[in-house]
Order: sequence, then C-alpha cells, then structure tokens
Amino acid sequence: SAILEAFVPFEREVSMIAARSADGHVECFDVTENEHRDHILKISRAPAAISDALAAQARIIAESIANALNYVGVLAVEMFVLAGPGGPKLLVNEIAPRVHNSGHWTLDGASISQFEQHIRAIAGWPLGKPVRHGPVTMTNLIGDDIHSYQQWLTIPGATVHLYGKGQARPGRKMGHVTQVDAIPPKTA
Repeated sequence: SAILEAFVPFEREVSMIAARSADGHVECFDVTENEHRDHILKISRAPAAISDALAAQARIIAESIANALNYVGVLAVEMFVLAGPGGPKLLVNEIAPRVHNSGHWTLDGASISQFEQHIRAIAGWPLGKPVRHGPVTMTNLIGDDIHSYQQWLTIPGATVHLYGKGQARPGRKMGHVTQVDAIPPKTA
C-alpha cells in the first residue's frame, strides 16, 4: 500500500525544538529555518526569518503537541510556512520524538543543547532555559562535503563536528558546522 500526498506550496520550512519534563513543564528553543538540498537538510538558521507572532504560534503548536502526547524528552516539530490571504500560516509537516538535526545548532549556539535538555527531561531533572548566543547557522557536511571540513576551521565563530563515519557517500550526513553570530536572513 502507499500513501499519496499532494504537494503543499510553502514559502519556507521551520522547526521548533521543544523539551517537556514529566511534570509537564515545556521549554522551547528559538524557531529555526531549514533549507534542504536534494531532500536532505543542508542548512538551519536560528532565528527563523518569520514574524514574532508566527514564532509564538510555532511555540504554541509544539507545546500543544508535546502536552497532548504527554511526551517526556525533546521533540522536534517541522512546519511549513504557507502564504495566506490573512497572512502567513503554519502547517505541521513532521513530528520527530527525539533530538533532531535541525536542532544541532544548539550545541554551540545556545545556553543549553537539545541533547542536555533531553537528558534532563528523561532523568527528571529541571529543564534549562534555552537562550541563543546570537544568530546561528548549522550546515550539514553531506557526502564529499566532509573533505572540506578544514576550510571551515579557518572561519571565526565556526565549530566543526565530525561524526566519525567511515566512508562518505552521497546523501550521508558526515558531520556539521555551527557558526555563531552568522548573518541572519531578512525577515519576510
């Protein structure tokens, strides 16, 4: 069997990384804008180039999903930003009940990472308050991109994370680079 989905004409994709503790406390990272190449996440930028009102709506959606599922841990909610007559609207595209590639920027770009936040949530420890250090960009090193990692090391504010995978293949995520104080995109 197959599931057929119609193409959704969206302006951009954003994601919200949320953490929920067993007592129902939720903390969210800033909304991240995602850019894909060949259907694979290539770049994530925080903050997303969306209005504060739309960012608040994304937060409400992620919190509502985490609470409705009584979820404990880190949860990523991907959303499409759709153009509408009354202004942009959000449509949930994917729910990932785990730490997520679009949140890898938190390793270097926030006061707490999604990984630590997940451990805190499942261990019953208090969640941290995520504060972004500045505009941040995460770029995946996909396939042969791995061979250029040394070039990234010369860029101020860039941190290279290599995953230690053996062979580079097309479409395989081999690592990522975070750049803190990267120039953010203009808000649409």
